[in-house]
Amino acid sequence: MDQATRARDWAEIQERMLVPLYEAVYERLEVGSGTRVLGLGCGSGLALLMAASRGATVTGIDAKSPERVRLARERLVPQDWGTRARAERLIVDGTLEDVADAVGASGEPGYREPAYNLVTAFEPIGCVAGDSEGLAELLTGAGPLVRRGTPAVLVGWGPPERCTTSSVLRVATKLADPLRTPGSWRPALRDDLEEVAQRAGLRPDGSGRVACPFGYADIDNAVRGLLSTGLFDAAVMATDQAQVEKEVTEALHPYQRGDGTVWMPNVFRYLIARMP
Repeated sequence: MDQATRARDWAEIQERMLVPLYEAVYERLEVGSGTRVLGLGCGSGLALLMAASRGATVTGIDAKSPERVRLARERLVPQDWGTRARAERLIVDGTLEDVADAVGASGEPGYREPAYNLVTAFEPIGCVAGDSEGLAELLTGAGPLVRRGTPAVLVGWGPPERCTTSSVLRVATKLADPLRTPGSWRPALRDDLEEVAQRAGLRPDGSGRVACPFGYADIDNAVRGLLSTGLFDAAVMATDQAQVEKEVTEALHPYQRGDGTVWMPNVFRYLIARMP
């Protein structure tokens, strides 16, 4: 599957599964017209679009997937929008230094008001070994763009016993085992989010759990959505695309309902931590 197709599958099928999580976080933090959001790992931008619909000014950054970033720009900054709208919605395919240059912020004493008062890292961690690598450094790097005490939101998978999708994700581990790769699925641990916050020097200030069921029109739709997450990449490398699709299809059958739809209840966890 080419990267553009996978990015489109993510944006059209999988990304919406986390909408209840985004809504819960925005409600709790009262995101609105006075909010300036910096979205780390923004992907194709749905969470930022939801914040913008509440009146927030939003900036997204993602260096992992140019294809998802392209979709985020299509969603948030259409070509026919005026200058003012573009200033309120910025998508950066690059580094935090690029963001700082774009918004005119600086780490020097006496610089203008920090650009952002909310940082989000909505890409869930705690599902693949090593999936939090680099996140603490990214949060630290965001420091010059925010004031002390700014809330940062980290997100992770809930306990495996409350995430029925875990049984399907285990397929990735089984198939990737011959490579003994660090990209294999692993069950979420209780303190995954707190450990990242600690490494970044953030102070935990509340958490919550949100039900985010994965619902699909049919088995094929579910396979496309799940493979778009990247959680099966190591399995594809160890075997091949057809083998992974076959085994994921078989693992999904217990969750297929009489009308052909697929329904998998899950719980995700978020941590609010304060920037140093």
